[in-house]
Amino acid sequence: MAAAAVRGYFTVDEVRAAEAALFERVAEGVPMRRAAYGLARVVAAELRERTGGVAGRSVTLLVGSGDNGGDALWAGSMLRRRGVAVSAVLLSPERAHATGLAALRNTGGRITEGLGSPDLVVDGIVGISGRGALRPRAAELVAAVRAPIVAADLPSGVDPNTGAVDGPAVRADVTVTFGAYKPVHVLAAPWCGRIELVPIGLELPEPSLAALEPVSIGAHWPVPGAADDKYTQGVVGICAGGARYPGAAVLCTGGAVAATSGMVRYAGTAAADVLDRFPEVIAAESVSATGRVQAWVFGPGAGTDDVARERLSEILATDLPVVVDADGLTLLAGDPSLVTGRGAPTVLTPHAGEFARLTGHEPGPDRVGAVRELAEKWQVTVLLKGRATLVAGPGRPVLVNEAGGSWAATAGSGDVLSGILGALLANGHDPSWAAAAAARVHTLAANLAAHGSDIPAAHGGDAGAPISASPLFQHIRPAIRTLRTFAESA
Repeated sequence: MAAAAVRGYFTVDEVRAAEAALFERVAEGVPMRRAAYGLARVVAAELRERTGGVAGRSVTLLVGSGDNGGDALWAGSMLRRRGVAVSAVLLSPERAHATGLAALRNTGGRITEGLGSPDLVVDGIVGISGRGALRPRAAELVAAVRAPIVAADLPSGVDPNTGAVDGPAVRADVTVTFGAYKPVHVLAAPWCGRIELVPIGLELPEPSLAALEPVSIGAHWPVPGAADDKYTQGVVGICAGGARYPGAAVLCTGGAVAATSGMVRYAGTAAADVLDRFPEVIAAESVSATGRVQAWVFGPGAGTDDVARERLSEILATDLPVVVDADGLTLLAGDPSLVTGRGAPTVLTPHAGEFARLTGHEPGPDRVGAVRELAEKWQVTVLLKGRATLVAGPGRPVLVNEAGGSWAATAGSGDVLSGILGALLANGHDPSWAAAAAARVHTLAANLAAHGSDIPAAHGGDAGAPISASPLFQHIRPAIRTLRTFAESA
């Protein structure tokens, strides 16, 4: 996957190795000064945006030991030169970064015991080497903060590799990351606030965790060309719903229709409900009578009885790509042999509870490791739902989609996602890309539905009106258009 198509997130070990190589190429202290300059620039911009100025404003630094504290101290010295009143609270005075502390003092910065009443606070407590919750003194200070917080590299108390929060932690308004994005910045996005990257000259490997860029999704989303017909655009089969849950059939089928599939064929007993909403769908009562398709979606509202199991078995026996969701996952949890060893692409789309049924354990704090393990063990692509949805395929980087909000967390929303994903597979897309792209369009459609107007594809936000799954249909194509606009203007 081309580097330009994704944003990479790099583990602590990967960043540390890149930093060690950088230290061999540049003079001592240069990387820290680059990081501090970037941090000071962002803090100054925040002061200007929030208070109308920089000179005469006040900033308090919360300073831990080591390089993270050094970044904050050096940034404080640079802010002093711009007329900012800077105070530093040293949480480990005996281990404070010596040259950074000297730089702050030489420019008139003060060392204090308390927060004061600053316009802004800089979190320089713990860097990427830290683990676990804030210690009591730091937790007490952070709890007392009433000003916006800018975190240096990551919010202290949040795990850099997993985004796990096990106790008191900083919830930042802005996080300034040095040299590279880390997993915490996407797995714990609500704790990070807005992310600002400051380049410091790191040479990084190919990422093992990455997010598809909106431009890439828009550029590769299938749209009909001059020579296309309904068959060349992808024909997707949907086996979902029934007498008990006809709505699941409608939602799943509707997702496929709205995702610009060339043709959607439905197999099941909810045909009347599906056709009432989507008369363009071709309906049959059985899988065998459905006709030619290029991918299948099975599961939402399909049931878990013997008839449902036979339908799933029949679909998985084909050499076509298959998405298994909802009730289909329950069936697989009872009999993994239905899917393990299958040669054709298979995508499982569990939420945390379904993941636990499939594996016998919760995803746990290391969601990336958990989803990668299941994908490798079963040799399938796994889409683990959540605010940060993860997609893992065997031997592939894990792809992540941070929703920017929780608008898609509503009943039936996952049925729509499965339909979108099925349409992309029918069009011939790689399973990992299709799953990550479907998740992006799905969450953008939910954000559009909540806000009632077009919003940037890279942003979501929690300020909007509650939605249900049904309004997603009318916002899927606007979401696709938004992403294509990004691509066309790039």
